[in-house]
Amino acid sequence: MKPCIVIPVYNHEAAIPHVLARLKSFAIPTFLINDGSSMLCSRILADCAEREPDWLILINRPENGGKGAAVLDGFKAAQALGFSHAIQIDADGQHGVNDIPAFLEAGKHHPEALILGQPLFDKTAPKSRVYGRIIANLWVWINTLSLAIADSMCGFRLYPLAAVEKLSAGTAIARGMDFDIDILVRLYWQGADVVNIPTGVNYPYDGVSHFKLWRDNLMISKTHAKLFFGMLMRIPQLLSRQRP
Repeated sequence: MKPCIVIPVYNHEAAIPHVLARLKSFAIPTFLINDGSSMLCSRILADCAEREPDWLILINRPENGGKGAAVLDGFKAAQALGFSHAIQIDADGQHGVNDIPAFLEAGKHHPEALILGQPLFDKTAPKSRVYGRIIANLWVWINTLSLAIADSMCGFRLYPLAAVEKLSAGTAIARGMDFDIDILVRLYWQGADVVNIPTGVNYPYDGVSHFKLWRDNLMISKTHAKLFFGMLMRIPQLLSRQRP
């Protein structure tokens, strides 16, 4: 296994230096995907990459295309450089990067599986996020006919890039905030197994969230509906996975 880290960044100029400082000791090649950020954030990302060229790779997108678009660009660049797996984490510092060794160890034992963060929230987590994901998880369990996925929205994951490439070749994966749900369900449909890793989640640094309550919830609802109809076509296949 040859792993890397992919971080989509959109105007998290206050948080990203802290995140990178915590990642440095792991010495894992890390792709920073600048998703059309402000001049200030772009300059900070460029400074970080210039200071740490041994492990930071900066990719600048000309305009903001959404979380999914940025992550997929990172996956494509990572695979082109020979990486087999990519850890996805968010740029705002909410993920417990000290759990990275646990994700990598699980990936070594299950190289074709999705290794998913199962969030353990502290008191900094907005209640709307905690309660909202309960509904999202319910829909994912329906759309996979399985409880295999403990949490569908945590952005701390280890992806097998060969599986992502296979999926991307024939499927238009969501580019916005619905990306985490869409790619997860579709990879499960494709046959990927799932390993859940409990991991702490908090909201410590700048408190910046690009989640637009009405717009993004509507987008996610549409994605759930699309996946539901896709699930109906796959009922025999999905049920067969539940048999011993």
